[in-house]
Amino acid sequence: MRVYYQDTDAGGVVFHATYLDFLERARMEWMRSRGFDARELASRFRLVFIVRRIEIAYMKPALLDDLVRISAALENMGRAQLTFAQEVRRDGETLARAAVNVACVGANDLKPMPFPEVIRKSLAAGAKPPTKKKAQAGSPGPDVNRV
Repeated sequence: MRVYYQDTDAGGVVFHATYLDFLERARMEWMRSRGFDARELASRFRLVFIVRRIEIAYMKPALLDDLVRISAALENMGRAQLTFAQEVRRDGETLARAAVNVACVGANDLKPMPFPEVIRKSLAAGAKPPTKKKAQAGSPGPDVNRV
């Protein structure tokens, strides 16, 4: 993904909140790669995903005109929530690392709801095998989606 002027501050440095947009796009492309887009989730399954928590570490700035890659890897899947490990990279160098927890909620009432079985199976196929140690934010495995 190219960094455009609208993504930066007056000095040509990517504004810190813009990284959230980048991360969101990568997560949605990850979902799309498993057969689910936001419109279908809301209309067919009557659910949406909302961000519950984000932990982000900024290591180096992305700059105007940079080409960056954003990864999304499923770290953990609960009954009604997902945790993603994500990275923003430029030329193999990590610029930002994030752990993003999203909840599955009803599209009409925004109350937590469990994943429908068809979604659970599809998403679980992209999850990392469980480990005993705590997952490190931004340590994507081989099954990543890049924007």
